[in-house]
Amino acid sequence: MLELAAIALVSAITWFIWDSLKAREAANAAIRPACRAVGLLFLDDTVALERIRPARDEDGRMRVERVYRFDYSDTGDNRRRGHVALLGARVLNVDLGGGGGGSPPP
Repeated sequence: MLELAAIALVSAITWFIWDSLKAREAANAAIRPACRAVGLLFLDDTVALERIRPARDEDGRMRVERVYRFDYSDTGDNRRRGHVALLGARVLNVDLGGGGGGSPPP
């Protein structure tokens, strides 16, 4: 019985890591065109996890909500902070702070 519990735990951890990598790629993929559309530079070409929590989707199913932060620049000489929110692998919002507003999911 202990072996089954260990296998289930390892499987759950593996799924969570894989799902997190997919969500991070979706966040990166959403930010690039959002920045480009308003003439901003996506700095460092990556996001950092800021918050994670369980949340329900439109159908009432439990999903993992993640909020990532990223840096962008309007001139190339400064750094501004933006955020992107995902529910599962679906992008909910890209927030460019004061440098360009938010954009709807692609």
